[in-house]
Amino acid sequence: MKKLILNSALYLTISIALFPILTFANTAVYNVGGKKYEGYFKNKSKTAPLVVMMHDWDGITDYEIKRAEMLEAQGFSVFIPDLFGQGIRPTEDKERMQHTGELYQDRKKMRALMQAGLNQAKKVGLNVKNHSVMGYCFGGAAVLELARSGHKAKAFVTFHGGLQTPKDQSYKNVKSKFLIFHGTADTFITMTDFADLANAFNANKVDHEMVTYGNAPHAFTVFGSPAYTKAADEESWSHYLAFLKTLN
Repeated sequence: MKKLILNSALYLTISIALFPILTFANTAVYNVGGKKYEGYFKNKSKTAPLVVMMHDWDGITDYEIKRAEMLEAQGFSVFIPDLFGQGIRPTEDKERMQHTGELYQDRKKMRALMQAGLNQAKKVGLNVKNHSVMGYCFGGAAVLELARSGHKAKAFVTFHGGLQTPKDQSYKNVKSKFLIFHGTADTFITMTDFADLANAFNANKVDHEMVTYGNAPHAFTVFGSPAYTKAADEESWSHYLAFLKTLN
């Protein structure tokens, strides 16, 4: 757990300068446990398949918004739950570690916040009956947490996400499909973590596909960063879109 938090810290020092916090028009403010949260959504249509996107550890920035726009252009609606709280968009490593660390320590709360986001997606008119879940880095770890909770979605997808499984959890009762993208040069989320997840999937007969990209480091999809790897980003995105189309 500590390893995942510290590893994420090294990467996101890069991303915050590239993807600043913005004020968005398509926001949805909702309450969880007496606290306000502010998600973001794209409503392609009432019947469009929905992608629920888990944000990275700096909250909802224009990186997530860009990806949401890219998905909308392909015919999908998108909802990004807020896992930190309205106005909490950490800009310093210490703050980012604090907020993600709190959720890693309180998995019940993490799950509740993701479910609250899904409830809000339904309230704003998105097609929650036909949804998949995806995320980047911290968001990828959150995606797998939601899957292990027993949440039913058509698929769960991660891009260079945290892959470790807490000792008290498993994929025993998971029935959805998984698609995992990972860079072989990722020194933060290692190939050992990747192999351990594959073994966990196999042990529980989980329907999964796991793709690696040679020489791609952690955060290989982050536009404009030193880690950005054009071929791996474009190939994984193309693969992801093709995968989504098989779900509908």
